[in-house]
Amino acid sequence: MTFDQMGSSASTVSSLDDLKRRLNLISDLAAAQGMMSWDQETQMPPDAARVRGLQMASLAGLTHQLFTAAETQHLLEAAEAQAGPSEFDADLLRVTRRDYDKATKLPTAFVEELAQAKNDAHHAWIKARAENDFAHFAPYLTRVLDLTRRYAELVGHDAHPYDALLDDYEPGMKTAQVRQIFADLRERTLPLLRKIVAAGDAADYGVLTRPFPAAAQREFSLKVAREAFGLQPSFSRLDVSAHPFQTNFSTDDLRITTRFDEQYFPMSLFGTWHETGHAMYEHGVGRELERTPLSRGASLGVHESQSRMFENLLGRSRAFWQRYFGGLAGAAPEVAAGQDAESIYRAVNRVQPSLIRVEADEVTYNFHIMLRFELELALLDGELSVAGLPAAWNAKMQEYLGLTPPDDAEGVLQDVHWSAGLIGYFPTYSLGNLLSVQLLDAARRVPEIAAGIERADYAPLREWLRVNVHQYGRRRTPGQIVQDATGQPLSADAYVKYLHEKYGDIYGFEA
Repeated sequence: MTFDQMGSSASTVSSLDDLKRRLNLISDLAAAQGMMSWDQETQMPPDAARVRGLQMASLAGLTHQLFTAAETQHLLEAAEAQAGPSEFDADLLRVTRRDYDKATKLPTAFVEELAQAKNDAHHAWIKARAENDFAHFAPYLTRVLDLTRRYAELVGHDAHPYDALLDDYEPGMKTAQVRQIFADLRERTLPLLRKIVAAGDAADYGVLTRPFPAAAQREFSLKVAREAFGLQPSFSRLDVSAHPFQTNFSTDDLRITTRFDEQYFPMSLFGTWHETGHAMYEHGVGRELERTPLSRGASLGVHESQSRMFENLLGRSRAFWQRYFGGLAGAAPEVAAGQDAESIYRAVNRVQPSLIRVEADEVTYNFHIMLRFELELALLDGELSVAGLPAAWNAKMQEYLGLTPPDDAEGVLQDVHWSAGLIGYFPTYSLGNLLSVQLLDAARRVPEIAAGIERADYAPLREWLRVNVHQYGRRRTPGQIVQDATGQPLSADAYVKYLHEKYGDIYGFEA
């Protein structure tokens, strides 16, 4: 039996039913590919990388071939012609049409080649980062970048090739908009950063580097993820990887990863809670959307709003540590000795320019994103070569944060994204920062939610997020979700106000 025969039969009630069955099959194949990817990040033997790359390329090609086949087009057109689809079916057809029109611009051979290139680059990046050897990674990145440029041309764009890439992660967003948002953020937050740096220390930060055994970090971070944020072992698991991430194969099969440093516990704690935010978004997507193109987050920016909310707006809040300081003391008495909730709150909110993005504080974080965005544009435009990337990275770090990385492992090699072909992804982190505050402010208009946040009881907030954001998956566009949930379009105003008020209080100056 062929895949086309599996997707269609004479006994089906309608073309729409046949299309749904076909989309279910495509979703299952994509989930199998995702499982292979998760496995190679967490537990696959190193020598398996060569064949795993071939396997993943085959699955990617097969999935693409099935989705872009003439039979899919026939079923989609017939379903679109049927009268009176339900609201759900209309959303499914709209999103499927968007995905189909983009996918059919990509030859299957190209999809397979890109999948293989990304797999090869990923393993080269792991080796290069471990050995601080950018030269080893450079040819693999060059290949991924060449294929990325080709992808942008195949998909098409109006103003800039980056638009085609950005649209994969933040549908409808344009490069020009990101430039404007970043210029606004830079103007309104750089003076704040300088003021904070001039103010000096607000706490004893030595507590952050007190020895904290990895097993105890894991126990405490998971306890909080379950009690505060709703992540349960019945539908999730936590593993270790070189770079933290979240993936899922259904709304009830969620995988998150973290990494441990026994001399710097914020890495694992806040990394785990960040990925928990991603996981709870996927868990909240409506069950009726499963195994369809609708069953995932509306965009990476909306996704990041959830992870950054859990990690920062909640996990670094005063109320949070007033509630969970006792748990920290129980898990790591040596860390908590001589401390209290207030001192931990101030310590974990330290503002200090640093080298590593995932460890950056709320004030400096967006400058890490601006740096990557500008380098991606320069690479795509041909203004910057891959060979010149480390020097360009170091120059940007010095310009924005006054730091120069001592080596490439702490500089240009620190992120996994470029090895995975995720060019166009980074701006969504900053978009998520903006949206996190805008959503939380909207939720706080409900008295029960506001009261819960003040005592670090987040169950009412989680339900509000499920109803207003999570359940829709891709049924609503990012713009619709923001407008409907908050009453206004995405704006930096709430985020900037939040930073000025929070850090004005911590560092002792007027907001």
